[in-house]
Amino acid sequence: MVLLLCFTIILLLAFIGFQYKEKRNLTSSIAYTHQKLHGIIQENSGEKVLAHTEHDELRQLLNTINELLDEKQKILATHTRLEESMRKMLSNVSHDLKTPLTVILGYIEMLEIAPSLQEEERQQLVVKLHTKTNEVLKIIHTFFDLAKIEAGDQQYPLSKVNINEICRKNILSFYDLITAKNMHVEIEIPENNLYAFGNEEAIDRVLNNLLSNALTYGADGKNIGLALRYDESYIYMDIWDKGKGIEEYHIDRVFERTYTMDDSRNKHFQGSGLGLTITKRLLEIMGGSIHLSSIPHKKTIFTATLQRITF
Repeated sequence: MVLLLCFTIILLLAFIGFQYKEKRNLTSSIAYTHQKLHGIIQENSGEKVLAHTEHDELRQLLNTINELLDEKQKILATHTRLEESMRKMLSNVSHDLKTPLTVILGYIEMLEIAPSLQEEERQQLVVKLHTKTNEVLKIIHTFFDLAKIEAGDQQYPLSKVNINEICRKNILSFYDLITAKNMHVEIEIPENNLYAFGNEEAIDRVLNNLLSNALTYGADGKNIGLALRYDESYIYMDIWDKGKGIEEYHIDRVFERTYTMDDSRNKHFQGSGLGLTITKRLLEIMGGSIHLSSIPHKKTIFTATLQRITF
């Protein structure tokens, strides 16, 4: 009986010792976790909380904490990219506004300090002033259009639209400009009507941006084209030119907000870098996408894709 009692006491003491050791380890792990988390938050680092523990619940908690830290780093990285993108966009827009505004001020000063100008000269200056003022308004409108699209303030209700007619209308609207640049145009639009799930206003803007882009950067190739293709699920609108094109290392970035490819474009053609970003956003709103392939001085193709409706 005494032997049994002694054995029981020994087991009890061992259990108490084990419990004490477990509690001490758990307390130590929690203290380490608290200290490590505090340091990560203070230093805004990308470290993880590592703790060796036999406690399943604590291990699960640490895994969840590390998942939250990963998410925090992703959010911070996204925020940093957006801030940098916004700074660059504001810088580009400010630069684009500065040039025409400087010219406008010059025209105004000429009108003010030269009252003896002939009426014909005065009228020429007024026309130039009007042109430059419209240029400033276009830049401002483009900037705010992108802001409204990204904020979801611009609504584009989707419905069944005839893509053949929209393509014909848009390429015809550029006919005079294409002719003035002595460019050859190739149009491939099938006779059977193709319908997509989209918004006519948004598609007009997409085609207008892409055709303007092709005329601006592809004029030296003297060829421009619009081809309408389709398969069972999608409709593809190819807008192409044979100009200087876009080098491969730029292709993945041309749709980024404010990316203007400074080292690959003549400064005369640089803009605020918003047109292709707006194009991409509009297509995404309609459930579509855009793809670019380019072989400089051979063929550069922007392909806008929309979901096809077959009923």
